[in-house]
Amino acid sequence: MTSLIDVIFLLLLFFMLSSTFTRFGDLPLVTASGGVAASPDAPAFLRLLPDSLTLDTDALDLPALPAALTARAPVLVVVAPGEGVTAQRLVDVLNALRDLPGITLRVIGG
Repeated sequence: MTSLIDVIFLLLLFFMLSSTFTRFGDLPLVTASGGVAASPDAPAFLRLLPDSLTLDTDALDLPALPAALTARAPVLVVVAPGEGVTAQRLVDVLNALRDLPGITLRVIGG
C-alpha cells in the first residue's frame, strides 16, 4: 500500500513539471559598460533616491520626469540608484521612462 505522502509528492511533482511559467513584466535593462565611444551630447544624469529624484541638478517628482526628459530628447539617461533605493522604486522609474521616444536608458551602480 502506498503512503499518502508519496502520493502527494508525486502529484506535486507532476503539477510542477507540467505547468508553464509566464513572465509578468519584462523590463529590458542595459547596463553601462566601459570602452563605449563618447557621445557628442552630454548624457542626462538621473539620481534616484528613496524619497526624491534629481535630474542633473534639478529636483523633480516622478510625474514630471517624462515631460522634462521629452523636452531634451534624444538623450542618453544614466540612472544611478542611491543608497536605500528599493528594487520596486527603480522599476517604477524605469517603467515610466521606457516608452519615451528618443530616450536611451543606462543603469549604473548596484
